[in-house]
This record gives sequence, structure tokens and C-alpha cells, in this order.
Amino acid sequence: MDKVDFKKTLKHLYNPPKKDFVVVEVPKMQFLMLDGKGDPASYAYQEALETLYPVAYALKFTSKRTMGRDYTVPPLEGLWWAEDMDIFTTSDSKDEWLWTMMIMVPDWIGPELVEKIRGEVGQAKDLPAIEHLRFTGYDEGLSVQILHIGSYAEEAPTIHRLHHEFLPQEGLVENGKHHEIYLSDPRRVPPEKLKTVLRQPVRRM
Repeated sequence: MDKVDFKKTLKHLYNPPKKDFVVVEVPKMQFLMLDGKGDPASYAYQEALETLYPVAYALKFTSKRTMGRDYTVPPLEGLWWAEDMDIFTTSDSKDEWLWTMMIMVPDWIGPELVEKIRGEVGQAKDLPAIEHLRFTGYDEGLSVQILHIGSYAEEAPTIHRLHHEFLPQEGLVENGKHHEIYLSDPRRVPPEKLKTVLRQPVRRM
């Protein structure tokens, strides 16, 4: 049985260059999602991750067992925004951060199976956030992205350069939420070696 690795089949989306911004067309995908607010070190954020991963892996194993289609669970992703977007580059306060954490689900898996697995995981594990888990499509379309290597706290200069230099020079404006794809596990990889895709949906002026 072949095992699909979306980081390879969609390499242009998961492996951008680390020096230059690139413009990509992101197709519509479907995700498990959980929304929250505040510091990534908060209980709500950890609870979201502790809910997303069990459901994502249960879907993967069910797909392999019942459909004969195996795949590597895609990396964790996050949408980040705030009422005042400047706080991401000008303030150390994270209390006003809004986020949606999410994991992509292959297109051969439908809502009926997701709902079934969510119910089974909810019965087997004590996951308070399971009631708020949603399964929906997300269509970013035209986007700009770059690979950031280093700690999450060091992203600000690159984000500032994207919004205040690259986008104006290319005649582009923001058209959606700041998007991050976490290619490294911070529990196993030192901060200076973390790999994160930074993506911004855009439209042409």
C-alpha cells in the first residue's frame, strides 16, 4: 500500500525558499479546525492541540484500514490575526491574539466519517474541546510565502518585510489571515532550527 506524504506531493506549498518570498496558488483544502484566543502557551491552545491530533490520527488509521488509503498526517497549521494586526510586530503582548489551529484532511475523507470518528474519539478520551471541533474547507488562493528557520519569536522582522516591502513592491495587498505551517516539532527540535512556513493570502491591487 502506497503512503501519501503531502509535504512531498505538494512540495511547492510545504517547502518554499528561505531567502526569498514566492507567490503560489493554494488550492481549496479541507481541515479539522479549532478556534481560540491568547498566548500559545495558554491552556486553551494546548487543549486545541490535544484534541486535533487524536482525531487526525484516528482518521488516518481508519482510512488505511477501511479504504486502503494510507497517508502521513499533515503538519499542524495556524491562522493568526488580531483586531490590530500591528501587535504582531510592535508588541510583546499575546493576550489579544486570535487563532485557528488546524490539520489538513485528504479530499477522499468526507464529513460523515469525520463526524463518526469525532464521536468515537470523544467517547474514548476526555477532550473538552471536541465539541468545538469543526471540519470545513478553506480556500486561500493567491498567496505569498517563505520558509522561516528559527524560533517563533524571531518571525516578526520577516513578517514586517513581507507586509511593508514585498507586497507594496509587487502591487499586492493582504486578502486573508496570516498563516503558519509548523514543519518541526518544538518538543524535539531546538528553537534555532525550527522550520515554519509563513504564508499570507493576497490579491492584486
